[in-house]
Amino acid sequence: MDALTPTDTQKKGTQGKQAALARRYGAAVPPAGPWNETIASLLDHRSVRGFLSEPVPPGTLETLIAAAQSAATSSNMQLWSAIAVTDPATRKALAAIAGNQKHIEQCPLYIAFIADMSRNERMSQAEQVTFENLPYLETFMVACIDAALAAQNAVVAAESLGLRTVYIGAMRNDPARVHELLGLPPKAFVVFGLCVGYADPTSKNEVKPRLPQSTVLHHERYDAGPETRDRLAYDAEMAEFSARNEMQATTWTARMLNRMGPIKSMNGRERIRATLAKLGFEIR
Repeated sequence: MDALTPTDTQKKGTQGKQAALARRYGAAVPPAGPWNETIASLLDHRSVRGFLSEPVPPGTLETLIAAAQSAATSSNMQLWSAIAVTDPATRKALAAIAGNQKHIEQCPLYIAFIADMSRNERMSQAEQVTFENLPYLETFMVACIDAALAAQNAVVAAESLGLRTVYIGAMRNDPARVHELLGLPPKAFVVFGLCVGYADPTSKNEVKPRLPQSTVLHHERYDAGPETRDRLAYDAEMAEFSARNEMQATTWTARMLNRMGPIKSMNGRERIRATLAKLGFEIR
C-alpha cells in the first residue's frame, strides 16, 4: 500500500474530526478547530454498561491512580482517596445499593472515589493544630471537586489504553451503607464509583449527543436566548438516539422531567446532608 501523502493525511484527519463532532453534537456541529488524538479520544467518550470478563493488564490500577494524582488539586490539599473493590460479596452489595447495576459485579476493576477529609483531620490531631477551615462547605466542595478531577483523569487514561468506563453516582443512594461496607473513617464520603474494563462488543454503547454549544457556551455575559430553540433541536436528536438504543425516555426534556420532577427519583439522595452529619462531617 502506498504511503499516505500529506494531502491524504490531512483529508483523513478532517473527516475523522467532522465525524467525531457529528457523533457528539448531531446536526449542531460547531466549527472545527485544532485537533489531535487526545481530543479525538475525549470526544469518543461514552458510558459502557457491559464489560468482558477479561482482566485489565497488570499495573493498570496503579497507572490510573498515577494519572488521577496528576490532576489539579486545590492548594495541593489532595482531599481525595480511592478504594479498589475486588471482593465479590462487597461488589454485590454495592450493586444492590445502586439499583442492581450488574456491571458493578461484572467489570474487572471497580474503584470508589472518596471525598476524604479524614486524612487532614488526623493531621490536625497529630500536629495538635485546630484546622478551623475543615468544617466549612467550601472545604467539602473542594474534596468533592478534587475527587471528580482525579477520576476524570483516570477515565481519560483508561480510554487511552482501550478500556471503557462508567461512573456510578448511585453510590450516593445510601452513603452510610457504602461507608460501612468499605470501612471508611469519619469525614470520608464516596462521591461515586467507577467501572473499568473492556467493553462487551454486544452491548450498545453509542456516543451520546450533547446540548448544542450555543446553550452552554456564553460570551461575555450569560445569554439564555438560544435555549428554547436548542432544546427542541436537541430533543429531536435524543429521540433518535433513544430509539436506536431502546431507552425509555425518548427526549432530553422527558428525561429531565422524570429525573428532576418527582423527589422519588433521587433514590434516597435527598437525605445526603443528614447522612453526612452522621458520617462526621460538620458542614457550615
